[in-house]
Amino acid sequence: SLDISSVVPSISGPKRPQDKVLLTESSKEFSKNYKENTKRDKPVEAKVLGTDFKITDGDVVIAAITSCTNTSNPSVMIGAGLLAKKAIERGLKIKPWVKTSLAPGSQVVTDYLEKAGLNKYLDELGFNLVGYGCTTCIGNSGPLKKNISEAIHKENLYSVSVLSGNRNFEGRISPDVKANYLASPPLVVAFALAGNMNFDMYKNSLGTDKNGKEVFLKDIWPSNKEIEDIMLKSINAEMFINRYSNVS
Repeated sequence: SLDISSVVPSISGPKRPQDKVLLTESSKEFSKNYKENTKRDKPVEAKVLGTDFKITDGDVVIAAITSCTNTSNPSVMIGAGLLAKKAIERGLKIKPWVKTSLAPGSQVVTDYLEKAGLNKYLDELGFNLVGYGCTTCIGNSGPLKKNISEAIHKENLYSVSVLSGNRNFEGRISPDVKANYLASPPLVVAFALAGNMNFDMYKNSLGTDKNGKEVFLKDIWPSNKEIEDIMLKSINAEMFINRYSNVS
């Protein structure tokens, strides 16, 4: 028996895919994990050469929508695209230290994102198509920018990746990253906007719009109906036939 009201948004990490973390508790859980692993009482920061920003413990330096399990579900991919669209319409940007990527498992994902007109918003946020198939989950995220990597190693920062994959074992994602969290594609976009794991998705502001009004995740999170309406208009059997009828 399952009490449906007990099903709530969650992520998993920082080292094993089975370690469930409620989204409501994610910032507290990260803080606890950070202190246990670093023996530090407060975050350390480092200047990034050639930029006007610093990076700090807990910063998300990789945010990847990957080809793994939950990315085969069109509703979460459409959800990520809608979240990107709403974020851009409110004037939000991802943090400059976050390396973003989009690597679906199927070319059909590209087809329906294009048909829905959502690919351009993911592109604008930085989630550009890098290929199809396994990437970040197996360490193929590619190197971070040299100045980011150097800043991390100079201060031995406790940096983070967030990916929509199904594997996050320590050392698997990137040699520059110590904590790895698995999340749905829309939440990968959300953490790229937040830029740090100490961010409370339910209470903290993601930024301000052009009128100076604070924008929260609940303001840009798409409804189930919005996702369903776009899925009905943008996905059909022809897409799969066109892409895969001659695959062999």
